[in-house]
Amino acid sequence: MNRPLREALDEGVMSRFQWRVIVVCVLLNILDGFDVLVMAFSGKSVSAEWDLSSAQLGLLLSAGLVGMALGALGIAPWADRVGRRPVVLGCLTVAAVGMLLSAAAQSATQLGALRVLTGVGIGGVLACSNVLSGEYASRRWRGLAVSLNSTGYAIGATLGGLLAVGMVDRFGWRSVFLAGGVATAAVVPLAWATLPESLDFLLTRRPKGALERVNTLARRMGLPPQSALPETSDRSSASVTAGFRKLLAGPLRRSTVLLWSAFFLVMSGFYFVTSWTPTLLIEAGLSSTQGLTGGTLLNLGGIFGAAALGALATRFQLRHVLTAYLILTAVLLSCFILSTSALWAALTLGALVGVFANGCVAGLYAMNPVVYDASVRATGIGCALAVGRIGSIVAPTAAGALLDTGWSPQSLYLAVGAIFVAAGAIVLALRPSRAAGAHPAAPAVAVAP
Repeated sequence: MNRPLREALDEGVMSRFQWRVIVVCVLLNILDGFDVLVMAFSGKSVSAEWDLSSAQLGLLLSAGLVGMALGALGIAPWADRVGRRPVVLGCLTVAAVGMLLSAAAQSATQLGALRVLTGVGIGGVLACSNVLSGEYASRRWRGLAVSLNSTGYAIGATLGGLLAVGMVDRFGWRSVFLAGGVATAAVVPLAWATLPESLDFLLTRRPKGALERVNTLARRMGLPPQSALPETSDRSSASVTAGFRKLLAGPLRRSTVLLWSAFFLVMSGFYFVTSWTPTLLIEAGLSSTQGLTGGTLLNLGGIFGAAALGALATRFQLRHVLTAYLILTAVLLSCFILSTSALWAALTLGALVGVFANGCVAGLYAMNPVVYDASVRATGIGCALAVGRIGSIVAPTAAGALLDTGWSPQSLYLAVGAIFVAAGAIVLALRPSRAAGAHPAAPAVAVAP
């Protein structure tokens, strides 16, 4: 974005229009949180209807994550070429269709394929909605805006679990997919009417009518109109493949590798915690009800963790806040599984683990505008999410294999704590990186030189 308008957006007061864009993006993440975990909510009933083995159910649970990785890697990068808005609308439609058809699936194979399709749509929405939130927020509020998207995801997962319990018992598992599909389809026209194109995209790619569209958006935000588009603009990654190459070119290679590594480690640790905590609490001596309560509190804690990180990022450097979250998560995990002799301590620590582990994921999303300029921002976050999804798929399976070889729950939690510490070291090593000739994107918060 050219400097006068970019500086005006970064330093100005947030308008109602900007907050509305962020609220819509949070709503999209609420739906995505429900859609992603709908299989976990209904897995027991699905398994009973089709007499599935544990391995077959595990494949169904992983299918959505595989689709999300495909969507983040294959679909989200197109947002840097054709725009954030059309990709969000298209991916929302794909997710809605996938959910609605899942309600009519006649076999586990059909449901698995439809879960992949739904995941593709969700992966694209998650990447682009986080990018849009960051691009429409001012410098002070950018970290909070991106973090709120993760809060929306946790809200959707929590509400989905609560709704699914009643719906599966009364109407069957198909009703949960149907409800999610209808809700997602209903949001498509809302997003079409309220979600604008990114200013950064318009000024970087300069599609037909870009100046008029830029000035329309500027007026809605109370920003100064532009007499002309900037003289120079980085259009070097006009193709999707060029965008991938740019991520691993000289100026961005180091930061890209570090960011991918952090996403892989954090997502591995996060999905181990969310997948295995109820089971391992039961193995450590709690009852089934107490174990499920611990898992629920972990998700509830996530609602507050992402928002709290965003609020702290308005006052402190994002790298430092995120590193503190990662270290605290490691400490809490080390204490968590040892606290099962006292129920109140286990449940309290479980909620705190949810607060900080979810905040770690939100912080990584917020690092994206620090690292990448507008020309590859969606490609960058899409690739990072895809790498993270690999970790989210591998970690729960690896944990099960380690338990089979004789590892104790305490040893697993200590190992995952070490993973979060390693991620903290990587985050401290991250620095803003700009491709040659690119207009710098304002950081989410001030970053130390």
